[in-house]
Amino acid sequence: MTDPIGTSLPGITNIPIGDDPSENRYSSSKLAQARAKITRMQTASHPHQPIGVYDSGVGGLSVLRAIRTALPHEDLLYLGDQANVPYGERSLEELRELARGVTRFMLAQGAELIVIACNTASAAALKTLRQEYPEVPFVGMEPAVKPAAEQTHSGKVGVLATPSTFQGELYASVVERFASGVEIYQETCPGLVSQIEKGWLETPKTRQILEAALLPLMARGVDTLVMGCTHFPFVIPLIEQITEGNARVIDPAPAVARQTQRVLDEHGLLNPQPAAGTTHYYTTGDPAKFARVLSRLIGVHAPIQALRWQGKDLTPIE
Repeated sequence: MTDPIGTSLPGITNIPIGDDPSENRYSSSKLAQARAKITRMQTASHPHQPIGVYDSGVGGLSVLRAIRTALPHEDLLYLGDQANVPYGERSLEELRELARGVTRFMLAQGAELIVIACNTASAAALKTLRQEYPEVPFVGMEPAVKPAAEQTHSGKVGVLATPSTFQGELYASVVERFASGVEIYQETCPGLVSQIEKGWLETPKTRQILEAALLPLMARGVDTLVMGCTHFPFVIPLIEQITEGNARVIDPAPAVARQTQRVLDEHGLLNPQPAAGTTHYYTTGDPAKFARVLSRLIGVHAPIQALRWQGKDLTPIE
């Protein structure tokens, strides 16, 4: 499967990316908002603006795959910030700064909507980004505690996520609102994100990490598992082996794709054209490694544009 790479969108290419931080012309909140307005104006005259999808690495590809299935005619941008993966070990302020930089880059490429396809980044930065870019629609990840609480028969739910996700206000709010009367068990699965970043989905070490998390949950009577990190759906087949099919596994990606479609529709941004959409892939890591894992995880073979951080902003590597 090949995903063609398009060219920069008209009217957007003259927005500077990656200037020296001391001379950055769009780092202030006022200029950032001005660029958001420019993007919205471009959307009005060019209704084929892409959807930006962002993650710390390859985990968000599980969300991208669901969005592509739900919205086959939309153009997509995918950015994996692999220079800074894993996000789960970073502070909230670090995560917010990274999210701001990615948002500026996505807007410079003409994104009409941005999906934060990372639970950790959503927990840290979604509220902040919505405040700083009020004219830009954002869709974030929310741990699927509500459907898990509705579907469990034993009243015991396991949530697999990173430490930063568990520490965030968003997770606490979801549990408080939807998990009344349900026992919630949390597991961080140390090292699992790194295994998936390498495409190692079924290795002995990956199994060991998952068994250490899942077997105690099963012993406690957990019958429903929430994938609270977008990397984790890629090991659902192994999870089902380990649990012997005795636990329902909830992947939030399809729900995020539906929400993306709803938000586009509400803003009049759905692409009416029948042609298949294209996808641009970017990484702040090694593009060759990203390409290999992209093929391994979702069966896509495509060129990868390398990016680098210059101060707080992203610039392409030619």
